[in-house]
Amino acid sequence: MAQNRQEINLVVITGMSGAGKTVAMQSLEDLGFFCIDNLPPVLLGKLTELLEQSSGMRKTALVIDLRGRDFFLSLFDSLDRLEKHHWIHYQILYLDASDQVLVQRYKETRRRHPLSPEGTTMDGIRLERNLLDEIKGRAHQIIDTSMMKPVQLKERIISRFTATGENTLTVTFQSFGFKYGVPIDADLIFDVRFLPNPHYVASLKPHTGKDSDVYEYVMKWQETKQFLDKLTDMLNFLLPHYQREGKMSLVVGIGCTGGKHRSVAVTEYLNRWFRDTEGTRVAHRDIEKN
Repeated sequence: MAQNRQEINLVVITGMSGAGKTVAMQSLEDLGFFCIDNLPPVLLGKLTELLEQSSGMRKTALVIDLRGRDFFLSLFDSLDRLEKHHWIHYQILYLDASDQVLVQRYKETRRRHPLSPEGTTMDGIRLERNLLDEIKGRAHQIIDTSMMKPVQLKERIISRFTATGENTLTVTFQSFGFKYGVPIDADLIFDVRFLPNPHYVASLKPHTGKDSDVYEYVMKWQETKQFLDKLTDMLNFLLPHYQREGKMSLVVGIGCTGGKHRSVAVTEYLNRWFRDTEGTRVAHRDIEKN
């Protein structure tokens, strides 16, 4: 049975309060990691059993910090026991920032430091640094977020934990009919109602843009070809920029009057064009409506 165990990639996120652990966890969650916040280290053994039984936790991330107080002291014993499970590969990600930046961040959020409920923020920071000194020494990677904005930290995390060749941006091309309303989750919307309409061709009207005769009708016009040339060129420019900014999903809405013919055909074309270079999906919201 041992040889059938799936290998688990486990990331333990820890570090100074205010240094960006929440952003790091959310970034890993966007990458498909199963994330657990503020797990007491004593429960790592139970988590190991769960990882062994589950097929959906191949990538798992834990935030473990001093909110667990006394529980945190058991972290090293728990990590030592974890190393006995050779099918679990773990690494410690430690987030840090300068004292001055941490103080400023607490002032901006108007929150108390978790280790200084009665004292000053600086008292809590000094105590936390002292308590975290050993785990920092065992960290596989340390990121100083002093000069980083949240989006920059997210970009760093995504770059660090994305496997080579793995698509981090999923593009959904969605057709829709304007008569039924604009999709509220669309990031970009393009109107193709200027194209010749198969609705007015009796033999094509009952069919959809997924059918070859309708698709070929929409694609044969010079204005369709010019539009698609310009649109694919613009999307080729935009998609890498969205990805670099840390966006994980993008919905491109293509609309015609009823969402059955022109928008469907153009959406199918775009999916075929980009599917070899991007993670793409197709959705036809109104294709079945009369």
